[in-house]
Amino acid sequence: MPTDSCHPQAPHRKLRVADTFVSGLMVERALDAIIRRIKKLDRDHDIPYLAGYSLDGKTIYIDRHLPRTFRYKDRDIDIDRYLILHESVEKALIDQLGLHYQHAHQIACRAEEAAVRAENVSWRAYDQFTQKYIKDVWHEELKNLPADLDQKPYRDEHDFDLLKRMKEAIHQGRTKHSPKSKVAASVEGAMQEVAARKSAGSKRQPQARK
Repeated sequence: MPTDSCHPQAPHRKLRVADTFVSGLMVERALDAIIRRIKKLDRDHDIPYLAGYSLDGKTIYIDRHLPRTFRYKDRDIDIDRYLILHESVEKALIDQLGLHYQHAHQIACRAEEAAVRAENVSWRAYDQFTQKYIKDVWHEELKNLPADLDQKPYRDEHDFDLLKRMKEAIHQGRTKHSPKSKVAASVEGAMQEVAARKSAGSKRQPQARK
């Protein structure tokens, strides 16, 4: 798990001005607090959508092919911090407030962007870098899927094609999971749910883009 927090050991001193005037610092402090609360960071698996979380929310998954840093203006920027923030916020909003994935995802994206900008990093540069790897992940075989990966994002996105790829990878012996494993049953259940929603005429909630 990342340990290079902005101030992991120094005690927090009372700010001399209102929080609104030091929003960048407050965002960094909030990010540090979230990172400290994550039980486990796993970078050993193939993760659709680049990052995700376990069913119980105790593990954050980041795809094994994504570099840990990217170069920006002669600085090596730690990517894990921002992805941990995004996935943690998204999971909390879904589990604690019952939000749909699409709504939770949009709020998590805004939090991620705020954290990136707070460290004087271009959101456009960061986003372009991660998007490139999201495309790469999509074209790669899914060989190593976590057994407890939460599949709600794929269900709520009605991503039947992705779920089908996951099922095929399992049944063709390209993963560590057998066709009778819990993860196989979970994928099958998600496929059936998506198919049922489509047959019932449900439509995907459009995501607002700014």
